[in-house]
Amino acid sequence: QVQLVESGGGLVQPGGSLRLSCVASGFTLDYYTVGWFRQAPGREREGLLCISSTVGSTLFLNSVKDRFTISRDNAKNTVYLQMDSLKPEDTADYYCAAVFGYYCPSYDSDYTTWGQGTQVTVSS
Repeated sequence: QVQLVESGGGLVQPGGSLRLSCVASGFTLDYYTVGWFRQAPGREREGLLCISSTVGSTLFLNSVKDRFTISRDNAKNTVYLQMDSLKPEDTADYYCAAVFGYYCPSYDSDYTTWGQGTQVTVSS
């Protein structure tokens, strides 16, 4: 069964950090580009960053620049999202998604496999 499973979400205080994991099963991520997205209540889903095995990472959302970092460990079939200096406006459900290939599509409809999401709440 092809699937992505996110983990690592939770409640964190403003200024804190979290690292989200996205583990793939049923397929190898070596040939896939993986993106991280988020959706806050009442808002549209927005792309954050993506990472390709060959091209590297691409930033989609400027508000997370220098605070969020995407990385991958192909040996563990896992992609990570390191989130630092978290703000209340980062509160959302976070999703990873994968698409076969080596470029980073900016439209979420281009991604073919999605995880179930993990909730992040930033609050004091």
